[in-house]
Amino acid sequence: MTHSVASRRQFLKTSAVAAAGLAVAPAFVPSTAFGANERIITGHIGLGGQGRGNLGKFIKNAVAICDVDSKHAEQAAKTVNDKAGTKCEIYGDYRKVLDRKDIDAVVISTPDHWHALPTIHACEAGKDVYCEKPLTLTVVEGRKIVDAARANKRIVQTGSQQRSSSNFRKACELVRSGYLGKLQQVLVGIPGPNHPGKPVADSDPPSELDYDFWLGPAPQRPYNKNHVHYNFRFFWDYSGGQMTNWGAHHIDIAHWGMGVDDSGPISVDGKATFHPQNWHDVTETCRITYVYPNDVTMILGQRQKDVRLGTTFIGEKGKIFVNRGKFEATPDEIGEIKLTDSDVRLYNSSNHHGNFLDCIKSRELPICDAEIGHRTATACHLGNISCRLGRKFAWDAKTETISGDDEAASMLSRPYRQPWELT
Repeated sequence: MTHSVASRRQFLKTSAVAAAGLAVAPAFVPSTAFGANERIITGHIGLGGQGRGNLGKFIKNAVAICDVDSKHAEQAAKTVNDKAGTKCEIYGDYRKVLDRKDIDAVVISTPDHWHALPTIHACEAGKDVYCEKPLTLTVVEGRKIVDAARANKRIVQTGSQQRSSSNFRKACELVRSGYLGKLQQVLVGIPGPNHPGKPVADSDPPSELDYDFWLGPAPQRPYNKNHVHYNFRFFWDYSGGQMTNWGAHHIDIAHWGMGVDDSGPISVDGKATFHPQNWHDVTETCRITYVYPNDVTMILGQRQKDVRLGTTFIGEKGKIFVNRGKFEATPDEIGEIKLTDSDVRLYNSSNHHGNFLDCIKSRELPICDAEIGHRTATACHLGNISCRLGRKFAWDAKTETISGDDEAASMLSRPYRQPWELT
């Protein structure tokens, strides 16, 4: 068995930004010289279900609420006033939030197609960012986000909160410390789509929704109530289905356990089924084979009987299954191992939102830095591309390119609807 010592700083250097050739920079200069008890001021962009959940974690920090649905915005502002006694300003345009000099950080909980531009613009405005997973809608957007974070010396935390749970960290530390022997295979299980049901007719948008702004860079489409708010995730224009929903969570843990936070697969081969009446765009079922360096294969299964929901690591000496509230090792003795300082010890966070606030003050990279979130989202996007095309392709994680398949390569980015631009 091979053991190695991996301090928190060493882990950050080797797994967060090594592929980008960038140095970890604890010497970042914060926009505010925070004192020990100084309040970090946050603005919140996107206040649907996940946005309200994130708001609750920053309730004492919030001063600005932004949503293109005025009902969502008003409800969120009332929540802050009721629970924290703070009056929030309400905005319909996120750029007005970024114009405020008193705001230190923004929390972005919009649909996926609205992650990249606010994150990049926030970095350029000198704000730190907490952005929900998946970090992006496309692969190209992810690299743009990382570049913006580095160029502007910003903290960007991806909302993959499983990294801040002890059972996931324990599983990954045991795998990385070699207690399964050579890692052979990783299984990632995701559920089927919980779509809104039968299609309904297009209609005029409700008066409280600025639908044109909701679409933003996405293609022009008529308003349909089954496509907006939570239902955005079932249509390619805005999201990637359960692959970028639950897959983003469980692939993130798979990458952590494999030690590939700064790289990715070398090939992707996906097969999928889709709804027979086209009620939505995204996969109904899928099975995707990812091959990683060192001969490790990751199988992502959607509604596959042999792939449990969650992440399963399989090695020469046993296996470990982990999911929210669950940790199972085979044989049992593996799960009873007490890790020591001579084992691989990974970044230790017990509060994902708190870790973001801590890093705003320390200027250390957060537990799920933009580079990590980008690499996880990339694996999700590559899987969806392979499923949509129904064929295998090779991926170069260093150059972030697909060679030998022009159609697949063209799907690494998407055109933006004017006047929105990704620069």
